[in-house]
Amino acid sequence: MYFTDRGIEELEKRRGEEEVSLAWLAEQLRTFTDLHPEFETAVDRLATWLARDDEDDE
Repeated sequence: MYFTDRGIEELEKRRGEEEVSLAWLAEQLRTFTDLHPEFETAVDRLATWLARDDEDDE
């Protein structure tokens, strides 16, 4: 188990039943990056990975 799994598990437990739009997620990522610019690269990589996740299905 990675250390980050704790945060992922908390997210799933607290908000796992909610439905959110990708626009909402994008805004949350922008806000997080504004508050924590040291994580800009990681957030950018995650967003790019999420955006391209279905490319392997082709």
